[in-house]
Amino acid sequence: MTFEYEVFVDADIDTVWQAFRDKDQLRRWHGWHLDSLDAEIDLIYFTHATEDGHTLTLGTGDTFTLTDDNGRTLVRMVRAPKGNNPEWDAYYEDVNEGWTSFLQQLRFALERHPGADRETAYLSGDAGDAKVRELFALAGDIEPGKPYALTAPTDEQLAGEVWFRSPNQLGLTVSGWGDGLLIIGTVPVSQTHPDGGQMLIATTFPGSTFDEPSWRAWWS
Repeated sequence: MTFEYEVFVDADIDTVWQAFRDKDQLRRWHGWHLDSLDAEIDLIYFTHATEDGHTLTLGTGDTFTLTDDNGRTLVRMVRAPKGNNPEWDAYYEDVNEGWTSFLQQLRFALERHPGADRETAYLSGDAGDAKVRELFALAGDIEPGKPYALTAPTDEQLAGEVWFRSPNQLGLTVSGWGDGLLIIGTVPVSQTHPDGGQMLIATTFPGSTFDEPSWRAWWS
């Protein structure tokens, strides 16, 4: 069993490659802000990683291959098969969802905010997925690339475009967050999440109206 995910980025291959190899750029899209973010970036992308052309292989065996597509770049991730590392197998589905979010954050950073630093907020929970299902329902079935407008559970008016959809996640750009990005997702049932779960990543920029306390109050 393995997991693959692809995303097209509207930037040339050298620009996208640098986003994988420059630590300042990695901070603009990988994960979210924690005290350990710099150490995490160093461990994942440099300590045990190897390069071959425009292919990056991580110490886990996961690979990222970049291919030119008429001026834009196809980023293809192939994870090492489940079963290769018993220590990590329990988190396999979690990591799949993490890479889905991060690659969409990469695309967003390069296409909408090249060179800009971000702020992030991360919310998660292991008691089912009622909160994100509420947001999924508000967004309806609007296709990626199409505009949306909704009233969030915090009574905030959100508007922008649907950035992406995957089997477990939804990404929305948010004009009022300095052209930010909201990613919500369900966490699949697994050994580490026997009841499933949910997560939310809010990426914001200067001028944002994002009210983090209100979102945390709703989440809790």
